Amino acid sequence: MSHEIDIGARLRQVRRTAGLSQRDLSKQSGVTNAMISLIENNRTNPSVGRLKRILDGIPISMSDFFALENEPQRQVFFQADELKEIADGRISYRQVGAGGAGQTLQILRERYRPGADTGKAMLRHNSEEGGIVIKGRLELTVGKQKRVLGPGDAYYFDSRVPHRFRNVSDDECEVVSACTPPSF
Repeated sequence: MSHEIDIGARLRQVRRTAGLSQRDLSKQSGVTNAMISLIENNRTNPSVGRLKRILDGIPISMSDFFALENEPQRQVFFQADELKEIADGRISYRQVGAGGAGQTLQILRERYRPGADTGKAMLRHNSEEGGIVIKGRLELTVGKQKRVLGPGDAYYFDSRVPHRFRNVSDDECEVVSACTPPSF
């Protein structure tokens, strides 16, 4: 079993984690900016001595550098059954991605059963949100404004303004929405 290490990707990861640009690292290590770029892009392999000089500029020891785990790959594509249900009932919210710390955008596939609404108490949170109605009819109240949106209609607003969503039709309503930062 081969455990080949991508020196370039690992160097880039360590440099960025240290908050250094390639130019900064060049100044601190005495290795040219061009050479650091070539190494990070796997266009050349550094000698042990050169790699040690570069790592001393971060600073990180050679043993710590090689002991690091490779940066985990984030999932990019999601099958419909991989969307995470975060609320299920008269309103279903299925989230793209796992959510959690570090996620700055929340994308939801929302489904509202006939007559479903987010409640008489208006919602309010420190975000911006927008969405597009895919099917059905959704009444959206934002502050003193109220409108019924149909398929293809969209919204975008500051979520600190009190708001409420309500399905006003006899059919299911479906919306794809985004919120930044995530509200739940």
